[in-house]
Amino acid sequence: MKDTTQLTEGWHLRHGDELLDARVPGCVHSDLLAAGAIPDPFIGLNEKEVAWVGRREWTYTTHLAHDSAHERTHLVFDGLDTAARVTLAGEPVGATRNMHRRYRFDVTGRTGELEVRFASAYDEAAAVRAVTGERPNVYPEPSQYVRKMACSFGWDWGPTVVTAGIWRGVRLEHWSTARVAEVRPLVTVEGATGRVEVRVDVERTARGEGRPLRVRARVGGGGGGAGAAAEAAGGGDGAFAEAVVTGDEAVLRLEVPEVRLWWPRGYGDQPLYGLEVTLADDDGPLDTWHRRIGFRTVELDRSADAHGTGFTLVVNGVRLFARGVNWIPDDVLPSRVTPERYRARLAQAADANVDLVRVWGGGIYEDEAFYDACDELGLMVWQDFLFACSAYPEEPPLRGEVEAEARDNVVRLMPHPSLVLWNGNNENLWGFRDWGWEADLAGDSWGEGYYLGLLPRIVAELDPTRPYTAGSPWSGSWDHHPNDPAHGTHHSWEVWNRQDYAEYRANVPRFVAEFGWQAPPALATLRRALPGERLAPDSPGMLHHQKAEDGNGKLNRGVARHFPLPDGDFDRWHYFTQLVQARAVAAGIEHWRAHWPVCAGTVVWQLNDCWPVSSWSAIDGDGRPKPLHHELRRVYADRLLTLLPGGSRADAGAGTVAGTGTGTGTGVGTGTGTGVGTGTGPETGAGTGGDGTDAGRGGGGPTLAVINQSADPWHAAVTLRRLAADGTVLHHTTLDVAVAPRSVVRVPVPEAAAPAEGTVKEFLVADADGLRAVHFPVPDKDFAYVPPRFDVAVEPVAGGGDRVDVVVSAHTPVRDLLLQADRLGAAAAADRGPQTLLPGEVTRIRLTGCGTPDAADVRSALFCVDVV
Repeated sequence: MKDTTQLTEGWHLRHGDELLDARVPGCVHSDLLAAGAIPDPFIGLNEKEVAWVGRREWTYTTHLAHDSAHERTHLVFDGLDTAARVTLAGEPVGATRNMHRRYRFDVTGRTGELEVRFASAYDEAAAVRAVTGERPNVYPEPSQYVRKMACSFGWDWGPTVVTAGIWRGVRLEHWSTARVAEVRPLVTVEGATGRVEVRVDVERTARGEGRPLRVRARVGGGGGGAGAAAEAAGGGDGAFAEAVVTGDEAVLRLEVPEVRLWWPRGYGDQPLYGLEVTLADDDGPLDTWHRRIGFRTVELDRSADAHGTGFTLVVNGVRLFARGVNWIPDDVLPSRVTPERYRARLAQAADANVDLVRVWGGGIYEDEAFYDACDELGLMVWQDFLFACSAYPEEPPLRGEVEAEARDNVVRLMPHPSLVLWNGNNENLWGFRDWGWEADLAGDSWGEGYYLGLLPRIVAELDPTRPYTAGSPWSGSWDHHPNDPAHGTHHSWEVWNRQDYAEYRANVPRFVAEFGWQAPPALATLRRALPGERLAPDSPGMLHHQKAEDGNGKLNRGVARHFPLPDGDFDRWHYFTQLVQARAVAAGIEHWRAHWPVCAGTVVWQLNDCWPVSSWSAIDGDGRPKPLHHELRRVYADRLLTLLPGGSRADAGAGTVAGTGTGTGTGVGTGTGTGVGTGTGPETGAGTGGDGTDAGRGGGGPTLAVINQSADPWHAAVTLRRLAADGTVLHHTTLDVAVAPRSVVRVPVPEAAAPAEGTVKEFLVADADGLRAVHFPVPDKDFAYVPPRFDVAVEPVAGGGDRVDVVVSAHTPVRDLLLQADRLGAAAAADRGPQTLLPGEVTRIRLTGCGTPDAADVRSALFCVDVV
């Protein structure tokens, strides 16, 4: 039987004349940090002080000694970052030039000093560029010439920290006769029967050539958790198959009757089945392979229709509105991300009602722990191949590396039921058309052959059960602009870059794969990252931890369109920028969800950060949720109530509506809208209740949208109240709205309930089943708010522990009340984000992690819109 020796101990990093203790898996930066040889690049301006690290060669060493009776010994690296030469006892073992693939070297009978010498990624890129010639890149760094995590060279949200090292596991594998070289489970469902076609490749020793071998495959019962393989063959909850291997491959087919389907979260359970493959000869087992699989079908409907070309995910026959987020590496030093950290971050996504995570193409193919957590949490994974914002040469040596990398990762990741889509690249098809590349390239290769040729062929060959799309954005063919919102996927960046967020309502893309708005991180995160700095939007540390082109200018213009820009008041600026981020993203999602099924998904840029920075993230670099995270929980909930301002594109909808009380209701027909967008990518009780501010998209009264993504009908009694600025009710009516499962009803607000267009003294509130939406006819800075008044109390929670309730009682309208819990303690957290209260209403905010603060301290951490 094969045995394995993990090589995690006894490594050293050569640093000048010193041998530093090294951690494997790890990287040069983390080892230098542990040794006190460099400052933390995340703190202050230290990023500049460690830039030299990425421009040097580095060597890792250990002593390799083994005494095995097996015929073969392989040295296996799961990840080397990036260009490395491996020697053993001074003799060559092999060379690598790709961070994103695994390497296996035969070291049978060899011992001695094992050395892994890493070249600077800059030197490797220069050598490749000398062979292939120049290619354009959005950023002035050479990421397109080296198969390495592109964002380690910096991005508009990330530092330039160019890593090197043994960043994933390394081990010795000792084996005889034969080993399992590769397993590809093709999982399908027909009726109530789950089918698994298991394709097994084996590698033989010389003694094993021609020797009869058997391979067995067993699928266990479909529970959650570990999904252990069943003991009994066949039966109602498992299956077994066996085949004789006469050459180097075998195919086994298993059927699991009455199979339990894996569903995205919110649609059903996530049963996982253990799949175990055993290779044996007449003397017994030689090798085993084990993964968890799930049974489900996935399709991508790209049919043409009256609105253009769709892009709708269909899982187990159910058409989905994808509620997504974009994922970047959770640390610029990715070897530091543990399984526990993956689980915590993805649990935060699930807590925000996210059901799809897009792994962005400028990062990495994540660790198994990432995909395991997605399998268990019901988070669908859209996986980019790793190409982003650059033109990539298609000549050697890169072409062979790209093919090997793609084959390696398709096979590695395909057992995971959460993986629902392969995507060829990020923004490169768009870049070729719009960013001046076509002229600069003058006929040179730039990656199109990968996205439209090589990669779809590899997916069709190795993983035909999943759809592939050539890029994001991509309209499906060159017959349409790559970023045409009427066709396929769309990236909406013109709004953040140049416009007010109300412009998200200008059209209805078929699938919004990227859009977002920036905000700074939590105050506690800033204080940790910028110790001793007097915080200001333009203080040195704040500017250094803002990587976007004109990022602060865009933040300030976004605030100034709605609020008086605070001058010299960092706390108010911080609150307003975080609030505008939450409102902006909500405005887009509410509008696009209201136009399901024409729009079939939104993928917010971005869920997470890789260091402390002002960025588009919902969760900052220290793992603290921004107000956006709480707002995502509201706008991504199965049931959503929203008020779309007049002038929103395609305000009409279909549904059953009846008016009662002093108002009336009507049913109306359907309508949609699309249009071609231009511009570039980003350089490169109950929530806020939505932001129905007209902010420049006037024309007509507001529309009520009642959105039901659940599997059950929703009969909602929607209360509409038109109120004076001081909270006095001027008009009250109730609409009885019936919404079918997975459907939307849109209806104009009755004229008597709608505030007059442009009024500064009235606003509209809609309530139903604990959900709230608000509509203000003008921006906050123009509205005649009364001074907000509210009481604050702190009450203990039954059962004790480090939990209290903050009780806020409103005497006036209080718009977008927010408790910034981290101001009360670095570990403090609140269970909700911005919320709007009316006079006489009381809200309870659960506060944890800071003991029992007094009411005065809590009040100092409470913010609301106060622009009187």
